[in-house]
Amino acid sequence: MPDKFYLTTPIYYVNARPHIGHAYTTVAADTLARHKRLLGHDTYFLTGTDEHGQKIGRSAAAAGIAPQQFADEVSATFRDLWKRMGISYDQYIRTTDAKHQRGVQKLFAALYERGQIYLDSYTGQYSIGEEMFIEGPPGTIGPDGKPTETITEENFYFRLSAFQKPLIDLIESNQLEITPEARKNEVLSFLRGNIAEGSETLLSDTGIAYVPGALKDLSVSRTSFDWGIPVPSPAADTTEQKHVIYVWLDALTNYMTAVGYGDDSEEGREMFARFWPADLHFVGKEIVRFHCVYWPAFLLAAGLPLPKKIVAHGWLLFEESKMSKSRGNIVRSETILDAFGSLKPDAEKYEQDLFGADVLRYFLLREISFGQDGSFSFDALVARYNSDLANGYGNLVSRTLKMIEQNFDSVVPESGLTTELTADITIAIETMRTALDRQEFTVAVAASAALVATTDGYLTANAPWKLAKDPTQRDRLAAVLRTAAKAIRIVTALLYPVMPYTASRVWTQLGLGSIERAAELGELTDLTHGGFAPNTRLGLLAPIFPRAEKELITTMNDAEVKPPATEAAEAEQQPAADPNTPANLAEGEQPLTPLSDAPAPAAEAPAKPDTPEITIDDFIKVDLRVARVLVAERIPKADKLLRLEVDLGYEKRQILAGIAQFYEPEKLIGRKVVIVANLAPRKLRGLESQGMIVAASIGDGTPALASFIEDIEIGARLK
Repeated sequence: MPDKFYLTTPIYYVNARPHIGHAYTTVAADTLARHKRLLGHDTYFLTGTDEHGQKIGRSAAAAGIAPQQFADEVSATFRDLWKRMGISYDQYIRTTDAKHQRGVQKLFAALYERGQIYLDSYTGQYSIGEEMFIEGPPGTIGPDGKPTETITEENFYFRLSAFQKPLIDLIESNQLEITPEARKNEVLSFLRGNIAEGSETLLSDTGIAYVPGALKDLSVSRTSFDWGIPVPSPAADTTEQKHVIYVWLDALTNYMTAVGYGDDSEEGREMFARFWPADLHFVGKEIVRFHCVYWPAFLLAAGLPLPKKIVAHGWLLFEESKMSKSRGNIVRSETILDAFGSLKPDAEKYEQDLFGADVLRYFLLREISFGQDGSFSFDALVARYNSDLANGYGNLVSRTLKMIEQNFDSVVPESGLTTELTADITIAIETMRTALDRQEFTVAVAASAALVATTDGYLTANAPWKLAKDPTQRDRLAAVLRTAAKAIRIVTALLYPVMPYTASRVWTQLGLGSIERAAELGELTDLTHGGFAPNTRLGLLAPIFPRAEKELITTMNDAEVKPPATEAAEAEQQPAADPNTPANLAEGEQPLTPLSDAPAPAAEAPAKPDTPEITIDDFIKVDLRVARVLVAERIPKADKLLRLEVDLGYEKRQILAGIAQFYEPEKLIGRKVVIVANLAPRKLRGLESQGMIVAASIGDGTPALASFIEDIEIGARLK
């Protein structure tokens, strides 16, 4: 029986239409699923949508429709996009599915019956955007940049605190593998608590010091809204209030309900036994805590096996900030499919979409190191397409096959092979497959690009166009062209999981028939054997990757109409990770700081600043915005810092500023200030700062806040 491989994407929250950040995760998972299928693994690939919670209920109410209709409409946009992109998932799950509801209620009941869930009441600050309680006073700014709401509820609680030490040991020993290392360290840091301030520390079995009790019990039900899965009996019988299950307990359970958990039929039990535990969860770095702390704790408490590995990727950054509806910097995958599809005007619409999807797939996996943040731009997309695909892979295919057509009547010559590419082919095969197994997508795709470049160099060195002019060199010409064709065959097979549509077109031009059929028959498993049968005739030749002109960049930019800031009312689903925690900093990198918390140096006589020149492109990266101060207060034990809450018109934020020695907090309230709105979040004194106040340094270094004589609308951008 073949080895099974069960992998999942996160299920996407239906608060907004999909953008290429969602496509990035899904493309990576699809590529890995295709790779595993080629190797003969019994592969199951899951994706879907997360559709419950207070935020969805409110969004539906604002739209004037029922929550189910709202969820149906947004979920359909994800499913439709994955169809256009040819995503090969085995199941698309929705948390409103009846089978999912049954499984969630089964897990909740099991936890309750095992004494892992209890009833209590709680008053605290709740972030609607993140669907989570936040520690802090009323009005605390949540991870989504918006003030929390004070909520008093009777809740069911999960005994999360009991799993602090077991989770530390499982993660530290890699029994629960978390990559990249920075995310693993981030989770361990959260589980350990604040060692520096801890009055008592213990050592785990793996030798990790931790503060006992740092991990608190978790509320796993809500009574303030009803858009969710009802808490089942026997827990529901202990209270008169109607409880719905916490959205994260609901959502995370999809990974099991999709493969039969909660289905008591023989088929359901067999499927669960066949595929659980998951071999790999792909998640975004902002939801690591939910997947690496809450999820394994739920499973441990229920006596169920843990997933084998959790891989957290970074963010796609556009205009130097994370794509989100609230920032108005969303890039839709559809824009790219339409633009690159236009390069194939004679193809059917579905083929245009699949071609555009392949271009996007190649760029995302080639350009961005999985696990790290990566920049996206239409300029970079077109540049990579032209260099690697149009001028690289596509040109290699076209000129090699054209010479076979011209010199051997379109029949791949039957000849011995030269040995110049043997080592390079072996390296490409081993590197790409090993890298995919490690989810090192950039390494994998770079290996195929390297083989293309080497084969190009091989043709240049052997100059078959010169050999064709000398009848005495015909055998050598045949060997050179057959060797190049072999390299193209192997590159194409290697790229098939990455670019399935275009790889199939090249395979057909090579005269090899259907690459899909070859994959099903296992012919792509061992690429060093097999190849061209005698008298293999090339298929119909046509350009694979037409060159993209610069006008395509303008077309894509024009297609992305940014919403006005006042209309961008909803933030993303998950909290922004703090890029300045030790786990998120590169080796030797120092955290970003706002106005310094250290004493300002004494001012010297005015002199021309010795600062480097910048271009207009550098300047426009800085997003300067007008904001009004709503709250200003001192931070205990931080003499130089003030905690400000500011209103940008389209959202509210918390900012920490080192101006406490120069400004009385109460005199700042209502004042308009200028902030750097696209500065990466960072933590000071345990609080997150989401921007920086702009000030001039005068005299002895005293800051003077930037201001205006005119009445400027908040949210206005400085240009």
